[in-house]
Amino acid sequence: MQLNYKVFGEGDPLIILHGLFGTLDNWQGIAKKLAQDFMVFIVDLRNHGRSPHADDFGYALMAEDVREFMETNWIYHAYVLGHSMGGKVAMQLATDHSDLVDKLIVADIAPKTYAGSHETIFKAMFALDLPHLESRRAADEVFQQYLDSYSIRQFLLKNLYLDREAKQYRWRMNLPVIYDHYQEILAQNELLVPYEGPTLFLKGANSDYIDPQELPHYQTFFPGAQLTTIQEAGHWVHAEQPVEFVDEVRTFLLQS
Repeated sequence: MQLNYKVFGEGDPLIILHGLFGTLDNWQGIAKKLAQDFMVFIVDLRNHGRSPHADDFGYALMAEDVREFMETNWIYHAYVLGHSMGGKVAMQLATDHSDLVDKLIVADIAPKTYAGSHETIFKAMFALDLPHLESRRAADEVFQQYLDSYSIRQFLLKNLYLDREAKQYRWRMNLPVIYDHYQEILAQNELLVPYEGPTLFLKGANSDYIDPQELPHYQTFFPGAQLTTIQEAGHWVHAEQPVEFVDEVRTFLLQS
C-alpha cells in the first residue's frame, strides 16, 4: 500500500504517525519545527487522510504499511514517533522490525487495552447525511447536537471534503471500516518480541491514557523505556503544549 506522505528538512529520518481520525496535516507544525534537525516524514495511515482505503485494518497491517513505506523511500532505519493509535502502530513496527527503528517515541498511549470513548463521535459522524449536506457549517450544526467541544468538532471536520465531480461531501477516512474494527483499535496489539532500543513514553499530565505506575509493565515490551510527563497537557499533548513537546522529542533523539 502506497501511503500518502509529506517530508520536511534534512538529516536523520524521523517518521511521525497520527492517531485515530487524524491525518498528517495535524502534524505539519510539529514537523516543520523538528525539520531543523531531522528529515521528517509525516504519513497518512491506511483508511485515513489521502492514503488508500482497504477493508482490512489492524496494527500488524498498519506496521507493515509503514515498513513498506520505508522500503519504497529507501529509508533503512529511522526514528519513529506515534501518537495514540499511531503510537500503537509505532510500537508494533518496533517489535516486529526492530532493525528499522533507531529510537521510539510513544505519545500518550500505552501497550494495553482501553475502554471505548469514541461512541459519541461515531454517532455524530454517522448522523451526517453526506449526499444532502450543503456545507461544513451545516455539518458543524449537526455535530453540535452530539459534541460540545469546538476543537474536537473542527478536528473531525478536517476529514470532510467536497467531491466536486460527484457534487457531494465525503469523508477522507474510511469510516465504516474504522467503526467495524474499533474494538481491535482499543485492544492491546500483539507485541511478540521486546524492542530493546531507546524508548520514550510522553504523557500529558491531564490525560489518563498512561499510568506511571504501569511503567514496569510497559518495560516488559520495551526494556529501555523511560517516561516523561508534560504539564498542562491532555491526550493531545503535541497540540496543547507544542513547544515542550518538541523540546522533549528533540532532546531524546539527539542525546547519544
